[in-house]
Amino acid sequence: MKPEPDPTDPTGPTGPRPTLPTALPAVELRVPTEEDALNWHRVFHHPEVMEFLRGAPAELSVYEELTARQRRHHAERGFCLYTLLDPADGAVMGFTGAQPWPQEWGPAGEIEIGWRLGRAYWGKGYATAAARAALDAVRAAGVRRVVAVVDARNERSTAVTRRLGMRHTETLLRPTDGRKAYCYHLDL
Repeated sequence: MKPEPDPTDPTGPTGPRPTLPTALPAVELRVPTEEDALNWHRVFHHPEVMEFLRGAPAELSVYEELTARQRRHHAERGFCLYTLLDPADGAVMGFTGAQPWPQEWGPAGEIEIGWRLGRAYWGKGYATAAARAALDAVRAAGVRRVVAVVDARNERSTAVTRRLGMRHTETLLRPTDGRKAYCYHLDL
């Protein structure tokens, strides 16, 4: 039996993982608008983007409910999953931010930080830069700790947790499909 990989190890199965440029790109976050439901649906409609989530693109109605919920979170809590905009042209790149953990399993009662970017924006430092900006909003709202739950196969998101300084604290099994997920914590 092959030993379980350490999700905090900076090397991958074939050697060192690529590093990001030392300067992260500029990012712009905004509270999601009603129109962002369509924008998120469009930018996330790619099998690689959804590989570790539902496995297939979600219906527009999922994003309509999600963007409405994020507007409520922002109004009630001072933070949400923000729409991430390309500062060069204002295009919607994805989202990043925080929300109460929405599942019945896992870190119930915790605030989850998360990110999802359109495929064209991967590997450029946007997820890390946007997550750092979102953490500032979460911290300003008085949150003292966040979690991230990442599919164990998702090396890209694991790398973001590492760049944010998050600690791997537990390994979970998702009840929907039995897949392994890593739970990370960050004290703010």
